[in-house]
Amino acid sequence: MDKNMAIKNWDSLDNWQKFDMFGLMFLGSIPTATFPPSTSICKFREEFAKAKHIVVITGAGVSQESGVPTFRGQDGYWRNKRVQELATVEQFEKNPSKLWQFYHYRREGMVNKLPNKAHIAISECEKRLKSQGRRVVVITQNTDELHKRAGSENILEMHGSLFKIRCTKCQDVTANTDSPICPALAGKGAPDLETDEDNIPLDKLPRCKKAGCGGLMRPHVVWFGEALDPSILAKAEAEMEKCDLCLLIGTSSVVKPVSLFGPRLSILGTPVAEFNTEETPVTKSLGYHFQGPACMLIPEALAKHESEPV
Repeated sequence: MDKNMAIKNWDSLDNWQKFDMFGLMFLGSIPTATFPPSTSICKFREEFAKAKHIVVITGAGVSQESGVPTFRGQDGYWRNKRVQELATVEQFEKNPSKLWQFYHYRREGMVNKLPNKAHIAISECEKRLKSQGRRVVVITQNTDELHKRAGSENILEMHGSLFKIRCTKCQDVTANTDSPICPALAGKGAPDLETDEDNIPLDKLPRCKKAGCGGLMRPHVVWFGEALDPSILAKAEAEMEKCDLCLLIGTSSVVKPVSLFGPRLSILGTPVAEFNTEETPVTKSLGYHFQGPACMLIPEALAKHESEPV
């Protein structure tokens, strides 16, 4: 597609066509705004007061403040193996025992983790604005369900959940919070490098309980190299189509397609505010950037505005 022709005809396109064109034009490089992003919380609060359909996109950074490992950088290893190389379909097919020990470790590690002030502020904002006929929806890359535990109801889990499992045979998806998830995994999965890697027999790993199936279960998460659930992606795109204010909270903005959500909205004229401890690859394409911990920034950003009814 000729970029100059695309831009010339921009005003004649509907939003969906603009979204598609944006993906084609800028998939490899995020456009930079003419002016640097604003750091004025007062100006952002004015946008917040007017917004009717708020989309909150969250990443690992918001849960890191609850003590949840991000599995990036120095945290990105388990038993000396990089998580990006471990969490794949190929590794699960090769050694399901190893993958289940890793995910058992992650599930058990959530037992003492609690939603933090950012999770709670988002949930309280959703409830408060609902009574005003306004909508708040969370699109999260996290699999820890902390948004759900904080009380949020409108949640789209782009990468699945640690507390859902899927049958590799019948594809049945089941919510599961058992601890341990099966007897054979009790006490397994510690990241200690001296730990011997037990090869748990297939028939002792989590199995499907659906009548007549009994297939091997896997974590209902999106592994590296896997595509997102198209139904979840379609719901996210539908929310963005209606969005009139977007918050990017604690996301590195490097994992596509979610990393393009903010810039897509920004180029269409929707106010987008990034809340992060550092700049990201999309920072300069957005309208706002607030640097610092989400626990400190989000309660103030989403607090009740003076224009809201008492």
